[in-house]
Amino acid sequence: MSRAEVPAGQNTTPAARDKASAAQDRASAAQGGAHAPGSGPSAVRTPRALWTFGLLRSELVTTFRRWRTIALLGVLAAVPVLIGVAIRIETRDGSSAGGGGGGGPAFITQVTNNGLFLVFTALAATLPFFLPMAIGVIAGDAIAGEANAGTLRYLLVAPAGRTRLLLIKYATTMTFCLVATVVVAVSALAVGALLFPLGELTTISGTRIGLAEGLGRAFLIALVVAASLIGVAALGLFVSTLTNSGIAAMATTVGLLITVQILDQIPQLHALQPYFFSHYWLSFADLVRDPVYWDDLVRNLGLQGLYAVVFGSAAGARFTAKDITA
Repeated sequence: MSRAEVPAGQNTTPAARDKASAAQDRASAAQGGAHAPGSGPSAVRTPRALWTFGLLRSELVTTFRRWRTIALLGVLAAVPVLIGVAIRIETRDGSSAGGGGGGGPAFITQVTNNGLFLVFTALAATLPFFLPMAIGVIAGDAIAGEANAGTLRYLLVAPAGRTRLLLIKYATTMTFCLVATVVVAVSALAVGALLFPLGELTTISGTRIGLAEGLGRAFLIALVVAASLIGVAALGLFVSTLTNSGIAAMATTVGLLITVQILDQIPQLHALQPYFFSHYWLSFADLVRDPVYWDDLVRNLGLQGLYAVVFGSAAGARFTAKDITA
């Protein structure tokens, strides 16, 4: 009997049967419907691209329909609103944002002059904690949550297999990275346009660029921010393969995230800090220079790729050898 099969007499409670039915529906969706008559187990296990896209579509729908995911996106969308309203209230008497002391997220003093800077401010405010925390929750629950719910073995019945299932889980997490970042950027752009003027953008270098080019750079910054989270996604996926508790995996991932960022602020660890996945996160600010400074941007993306390879490989090695009992 395969470890992915269900032993007779187990999971007979109504809740377990509901979970099994839901997982089997996802497996059936991945297969694209019923199999041809006379097809055997070897035919069912034949890898096909349609099965992969079917399972990916099923995972995306399942992930984005969860109330937890909707709540996370709602919180992320609310952050730019709070920042924009706070700046509007603070500057209604003509004073500068941040009290003139340079405090607060990067670009905050420029928001009153151009609402487009609210996009950069919101991304700078959410990137150190809110965005990585949301990614950690989704990635940490990817495998451990299925095991805790008792649905992981049913998903493995689908033709995807363990490696392909793990890749689909990672692709789903990365899709959430992109969607979460776009939600923050779009919310900030809408609030910035409502509360502040829009027009030519004054770069950090002091030059001026048109609004269209500024919007293009804002879109590019959102992509860079999403790409900056692939290391956290891989780390969370690896942690998720180590336990059958979704809550434990999420808490561990978020805890590691906070720990690394604390270590990144200790001057005595300056020799190690360039290797922390969060060290170059705010390098996206170099995209608001004219000309753009690419050095730290390239270092950031290279470091994220390294983390993705290392922890992605570790997750694959762990998951393929893991005894699936739930």
